[in-house]
Amino acid sequence: MINLKINGIDVEAKEGSTVLDAAKEYGFDIPTLCYYPDLRINSDCRVCSVEVAGSNHLMTACSTPVKEGMEVKTNTSKVYNARKTITELILANHDTNCTTCARNLNCELQDLANTLGIEENRFEKVLEMDAVDDHNPSIYRNPNRCIKCGRCIEVCKDVEGTYVLENQGRSNEVKVAPKYGKYLSEEDCTFCGQCASVCPVAAITEKDDTQRVFDAINNPNKHVIVQVAPAIRVAIGEEFGHKSGGQWTGQLITALKRLGFDRVFDTDFTADLTIIEEGHELLERVKTGGTLPMMTSCCPGWINYAEQQHPDMLEHLSTCKSPQQMFGALAKTYYAQSSGIDPSDMYVVSIMPCTAKKYEAGREEMQSNEGMQDVDAVLTTRELAKMIRSQGINFNNLKDGEFDTPFGITTGAAAIFGATGGVMEAALRTVSEVVNEKPLEKIEFEDVRGFDGIKEATVELGGNPVKVAVAHTLKHAETLISEVKAGKSDYAFIEVMTCPGGCIGGGGQPYGTTNKKRIERIESTYRVDDSMPVRKSHENPTIQKLYDDFLEKPLGKKSHNLLHTHYHPRHKKV
Repeated sequence: MINLKINGIDVEAKEGSTVLDAAKEYGFDIPTLCYYPDLRINSDCRVCSVEVAGSNHLMTACSTPVKEGMEVKTNTSKVYNARKTITELILANHDTNCTTCARNLNCELQDLANTLGIEENRFEKVLEMDAVDDHNPSIYRNPNRCIKCGRCIEVCKDVEGTYVLENQGRSNEVKVAPKYGKYLSEEDCTFCGQCASVCPVAAITEKDDTQRVFDAINNPNKHVIVQVAPAIRVAIGEEFGHKSGGQWTGQLITALKRLGFDRVFDTDFTADLTIIEEGHELLERVKTGGTLPMMTSCCPGWINYAEQQHPDMLEHLSTCKSPQQMFGALAKTYYAQSSGIDPSDMYVVSIMPCTAKKYEAGREEMQSNEGMQDVDAVLTTRELAKMIRSQGINFNNLKDGEFDTPFGITTGAAAIFGATGGVMEAALRTVSEVVNEKPLEKIEFEDVRGFDGIKEATVELGGNPVKVAVAHTLKHAETLISEVKAGKSDYAFIEVMTCPGGCIGGGGQPYGTTNKKRIERIESTYRVDDSMPVRKSHENPTIQKLYDDFLEKPLGKKSHNLLHTHYHPRHKKV
């Protein structure tokens, strides 16, 4: 431990920690802007400046390591004036039309200006307005709100390894943009939305589809149904002041019904269905000598990456659609027929933790009825919270509701889809019992759990050891891809999720998502699984009935047409 003084008070800090870490531990609030937990520290903004005895200039608390005997002052006039001046200079080159901004009252720059008491800027406005980038269905980029903090660059480069965004220009002319000033849709952007998740302002956000959904709800000629992904129920409460790690399924259902949706369904239902189809596809490939390793296909960010960067790997991808798209296909066929509703009068909405799902829903391949998308609109967790607040619904006072039938009966296996390793574990529960023809002695596959970037496990299938692997973030996926291409991979099945922690850490989840919160959401996800009466996808009675009444059999002609798709090499997405 290191001994030092902060504002005259003796404190202890772990060796290797920073002044910012030590100050937080003892209740000293030092403002930050470019700093973000889990990202590389650049100390670009210098808002966290402090005085350190013996130094003739201010030091950045986020990057200054603690030292024995160090004396730090965080609230002197010199420090305050520096922070205020820096913030005013940022505001002078920033679109300050806050009341029409998506981050109004939830903006780190706005909070900083209020904390510093900035009511009138001493500096002249120098902002030169640039065109916004809204040329894709997922991400909206407004350079006029960018404060050049570099967070989006770091998450794109260091976490995902995709290098889409970069600093361009020098000094006060610097801008953050895709290479050569292109649109995101012209670059190799996967639309994962991690840049939007860490942006402190509203320079990068998801494309807002809330008004489209309200218009559909208010259209008396439309039957509007909604599906809810498993990662939503362990995160939505954070939007309403709750700590991470909770579960809000019942309140979420009630909120959706009060918004006016005609039916509220669970994406977990088609997560179970995905496991049945994907598991049988894996077994079919093993039996017939098909392409191995098979790689999961439920993450659209990963699919985009594979199509752009590794078109020679597409034969490794499962042909299964994602649970979101399986739901849409069934909604406008099976559900429409059984309910006597014309698919053209139906409007299907998805609530997803993911911005890339917006792009996925618009793909040409995702049509069960020609000229009609299976999923009409996708909302992120943040967009749903916005809709709930706009209608005066007090989320915290809602009583628990229940999902509607037929897409409301699910299993614990589907619930863990939201966590990295969850798809793999759900698949192993089913495949193990199908192949070994006996119940599992232990249902949990703990080797594929956890927050390690790459996890692996070996399972016994029919007396033979079979190796599987799990990767989250595209940077870690690239490691496994390199092994496959080099002929060094002995895995039969690989799960890939683009976002850190899996869907629970998606680009559309509540702002302020850190690895600590991701881990807490994952733990909550496993608690949901533990509490379910049925924990294996193949034991879902409604799935069994669906095959009996409609799909006939896994990998059959009807399921192939509705639940499977294909991928193709491409660069420009829009």
